[in-house]
Amino acid sequence: MEFRGVVALLGRFPALTGLDLTVKSGETVLLQGPNGSGKSTLLRLCAGLVRPIRGEARVLDCDLTIERQSVRRRVGLLSHAGGLYDDLTVMENVAFWAQAAGLGSVAASDRVEWALHRLGLSGSLANQLVRNISAGQRRRTSLAALAVRRPDLWLLDEPHAGLDQQGREVVDSLIREAVTAGGTVVVSSHELERTRGLSPRVVTLAGGTVVGDQSGVDHDA
Repeated sequence: MEFRGVVALLGRFPALTGLDLTVKSGETVLLQGPNGSGKSTLLRLCAGLVRPIRGEARVLDCDLTIERQSVRRRVGLLSHAGGLYDDLTVMENVAFWAQAAGLGSVAASDRVEWALHRLGLSGSLANQLVRNISAGQRRRTSLAALAVRRPDLWLLDEPHAGLDQQGREVVDSLIREAVTAGGTVVVSSHELERTRGLSPRVVTLAGGTVVGDQSGVDHDA
């Protein structure tokens, strides 16, 4: 990820206001900052869902001004919305995202089974409509739908929210495994005590720009 002077709007509001940030392949970066600082917008920008109106923005060697569709196929975003279909079962939701990743039927079936088991969604729960499950189970389903794709870039917005201790430990394990497999992870969280063990690098946002980087690169607000 390489951003230089990036400006992005939410409606007419400048949510990113000249952001500079570099994230290397295989790195885990923790984002912090108050509500409205631009964390969620930055994740959506990285996922190709927000278009930069100014500056240079490259993710996975793709120029986000002209190649956002190419980025979307290689990125997994866990957002507050969850990306689930209420009228599908847990298994059907996870299978949908496996197919969207272009997996063959056999590979998709094996990976769906793995993801459901890993997130504690196997058995009768897998056949429940998403509209009928709890908030914590929905969060686990969203994580399974992301993990089944094994994206090159993981973008996680408050990934521990709504999960019990066991679920939180699964999230941490998935993040570490993604990096071991060569992936890159960006985590937005208010729970730095929880996420600090995942990476020594903490990037602070305020007013839509980077104001601090624990790796030693500081930016003026």
